Amino acid sequence: MEKQKSFSIKPRRLWLFSFTISLSLIFFMFFSIYVLNLPLSPRHQTHLHFNTTTTTTTTVSLGLRSPFNIQTLTALHRNYSATQFKNSILVSTHFSTLENESQISNISTFQAILEDGSVKTSTLFGNRSTKTEIVSSKDLEIVSVNSSVLTWKQQNVSITLSKKGEVSSDVLKVLNNKKECDIPNGKWVFDESYPLYTNASCPYIDEGFSCESNGRLDKNYMKWRWQPQDCDIPRFNATQMLELIRGKRLVFVGDSINRNQWESMLCLLMGAIKDPRKVYETRGRRITKEKGNYCFKFVDYQCTVEYYVTHFLVHEGKARIGSKRVQTLRIDTIDKGSSRWRGADILVFNTAHWWNHHKTKAGKNYYQERNQVHPRLDVSTAFGKALTTWASWIDRYVNPSKTQVFFRSSAPSHFSGGQWNTGGHCREASQPTPATYRGEYPEKNTIVEQIIGNMKTPVTFLNITGLSDYRIDGHPSIYGRKPGTSSRVQDCSHWCLPGVPDTWNEILYMHLESKRRKSLTN
Repeated sequence: MEKQKSFSIKPRRLWLFSFTISLSLIFFMFFSIYVLNLPLSPRHQTHLHFNTTTTTTTTVSLGLRSPFNIQTLTALHRNYSATQFKNSILVSTHFSTLENESQISNISTFQAILEDGSVKTSTLFGNRSTKTEIVSSKDLEIVSVNSSVLTWKQQNVSITLSKKGEVSSDVLKVLNNKKECDIPNGKWVFDESYPLYTNASCPYIDEGFSCESNGRLDKNYMKWRWQPQDCDIPRFNATQMLELIRGKRLVFVGDSINRNQWESMLCLLMGAIKDPRKVYETRGRRITKEKGNYCFKFVDYQCTVEYYVTHFLVHEGKARIGSKRVQTLRIDTIDKGSSRWRGADILVFNTAHWWNHHKTKAGKNYYQERNQVHPRLDVSTAFGKALTTWASWIDRYVNPSKTQVFFRSSAPSHFSGGQWNTGGHCREASQPTPATYRGEYPEKNTIVEQIIGNMKTPVTFLNITGLSDYRIDGHPSIYGRKPGTSSRVQDCSHWCLPGVPDTWNEILYMHLESKRRKSLTN
């Protein structure tokens, strides 16, 4: 029988094997530490993507490494953490490079102003890896980058922060996409940086609106800025506005209140013109209340800013009643000057002021449809019929892919103690009425909104009634004519320039700029 061999390990071999294993472990540990501490290459960048459910993406390049795809900042998972910013505005953001050897990229200090006015600050951490991490939510969207212009849709925006290491950005704003800015809800704020022009700098203010030239000594009426409750109206940028209308026609159509706004627009735009000789009225007309049609050309921008008078938007004519020919308002026929409006790129309409005189209010033998003159017709009914005629003209002749249409709401009058022809006045007012004041919302505005809502052509309603109603101090009053003119009539309907119509144009500018930004994303 063969002798069985025994299995044994000699002590020398055991020591050699243990030493080899230990040395390998020590080498692997030091090699791992060395690899983890390698510096990041400056050639790589981190791209922070803000996505909504659409395919549009907003990108912020931060000079870091690896991508972060973030749809919004709630419903966080994995190794991301952030405070839920519902109904908030992101006002300050700081970004920094890797802070430790665990390969964590730190994006810190998200500071948000919440609806109740409080401020919240949170830190967002993202794991640097080759695999894309996603943070999703449906409550937030990018509002604007590097601009005070407020928009409410997803935009394509890309900014690159070139500094290495810690970078700070105060231009990123986030707003709940379910809550639009309520422009009419706010207050007037005294602002020493206003007005944006003066009577001396603008040659286009006619006598009726040139309150300072007519002897008004107080200047505070020029220095009020409208501040909505939950957003900011961007300060009017004359250069940018001229770029927006480069090669286009900006046309104001309406009564003398629209002429008020049109003159304001001319004055605002002149702030960007170096050579006034390159701005002129195409027919050499000087602005007065007697002539109703004007076309100013801005040569360097190949654009025109025009005004066409029409008190009612429909045709003022005459009809025979018995043996007499009487003045009528043809509420089924557009104004005869409508051919001048066609082809404009931006149309700003208004009507309301003249629907308050004795003929329209009484409605006796005044409103005409076809060959019929109504013996009596309610002014609200007639106003609705006239606006329907206007809406039909817009839907028929305006190409919405070329032309933006605006309809400005009625501007309030502030007569006390009577009307314009019965001793009404507003001379004593030197400040806006208190913020607690709430005037009645005009029925005419409601009618306009209803008709606009039924049109196939998009029309933007510029609701300036409420914010203007606070400004009893903004009317010419006795300063609507040269000193020494004998007249007991005060103007508490029109507005001094500079003044309230400048705010109307800032709101118009905001809408045009918002439209431009939206078009860039499409």
